[in-house]
Order: sequence, then structure tokens, then C-alpha cells
Amino acid sequence: MSTAALVSSRRTSKLPLLFGLSALIILLDRVTKVWVSNHIELGSARTIIPGVFSISHVLNDGAAFSLFSYSSRPQLVRIMLIAFSIIAALAVFAFLLKLGRQLTATTVALALILGGAIGNVYDRLVYGTVIDFLEVHIILGHWNYHWPDFNVADSAIVCGGILLFLGALRGSSDANV
Repeated sequence: MSTAALVSSRRTSKLPLLFGLSALIILLDRVTKVWVSNHIELGSARTIIPGVFSISHVLNDGAAFSLFSYSSRPQLVRIMLIAFSIIAALAVFAFLLKLGRQLTATTVALALILGGAIGNVYDRLVYGTVIDFLEVHIILGHWNYHWPDFNVADSAIVCGGILLFLGALRGSSDANV
């Protein structure tokens, strides 16, 4: 590849923007978790919308929705979750390197997932658990459901997953964003 082609390729690559989105997710995740840790006592919550939304401070030793939290082998669960998260983040990183020349729903989704995965694996490596703080109750008539607490990283992963799913429904022609 000639120097001019390489420079042109770098100029048109959307990787800096996509990795910037991942970095923004990591930053927002860290800032919000630090704020919660410093301002809300563990196990407590501050009501934002009564009966609907609170900012809480809970620790999640398990996976999404606290799966595996009550394992008889918590250290093994922690190691497995860290390993899975690192492998997943590396796979998403590789996909972004391959697809990152274009800004598409798929590449934005991958950037969101990468940022979220790194945000949560950081917590597991440094603290041994993940800090969750967004507490939502879903109220439909007489039915009141407490959604498991989550965080910015979880939100980014879910939004990225939804974007990937919608892209798959649309077919393989991923339009530029």
C-alpha cells in the first residue's frame, strides 16, 4: 500500500471516533460509580422518582441480573467472569479493527459493547465486584416489578446488543450512521 493510500485510509477510518465512544462509556461508567461510592452508603438509595427510579449503591458479585451471585465458589465465578469479559472485549476489539473504516449501526454497537465490557471488567479486577446503582421499578396497574440494579456499562452493553439485533433483523446491509 502506498503512503498516500495509507494516509487516505487513516483519514477515512472511523476507528478514532468509535474508540472514542468506547472511552467515553468507560469514563462515564467510572465517574458515576465513583460518585455513587462517595455519596451513597452501600445498601442505600436516593429516590429520584418515587416508586419508579432511585440511585442506589449495591455490589454485584455475579453476572448480568446477579446471575451466579450466590455461588458456592464465588472466587471461581469471579475468575470465569473476568476471563469471559476479557475474551469478549478482545473479540469485539478485533471486530472493530476489521469493520471500523465505516460508521455503521454495527460498529457503533460494537463500540458501546467494548466500552461497557471494559467498564465492568475494571470493577471486577480492581474491586472483585461490580458497582450497580440504577434502580428501576416497572409499574403496570397492580403489577410492580423491581428490575435488577445496573450501571452505565450494563446500559451500553444492552444498547449495543439491541443495535446488533436490530441490524440482524434488517439484514446484512448495514447502512452508514
